[in-house]
Amino acid sequence: EVQLVESGGGSVQAGGSLRLSCTASGVSLDSEMVWYRYRKAPVQECELVSTIGSDGSTYYAPSVKGRFTTSRDSATNTIYLQMNNLNPNDAADYYCAVQDGARCTVVRGTLVKWGHWGTGTIVTVSS
Repeated sequence: EVQLVESGGGSVQAGGSLRLSCTASGVSLDSEMVWYRYRKAPVQECELVSTIGSDGSTYYAPSVKGRFTTSRDSATNTIYLQMNNLNPNDAADYYCAVQDGARCTVVRGTLVKWGHWGTGTIVTVSS
């Protein structure tokens, strides 16, 4: 059974930093992995934030490029999302997921996810 657990969320002021972690059992995080976030304001949306390939290649959404960094520690089967210079638009529930089969949408105010996802961690950013 695949289990993913995120941690590291919290409340910060604008300009601050957080590092999210995603640990796993039942799956190697050397696989292609993805970070999503579910924002509830001003519009509810599920947004792909970053990916990290099995070869270590990375992708970042334009909204976070230059501020967020994804990395992997194979020895501990953990991936990280370092988030710097946070702003209120970054406030969201953050999830890691196995990229293969992962997608999401919002239906009548509810996040709907497909694939293997973690339980999420909450990030709050005050202005």
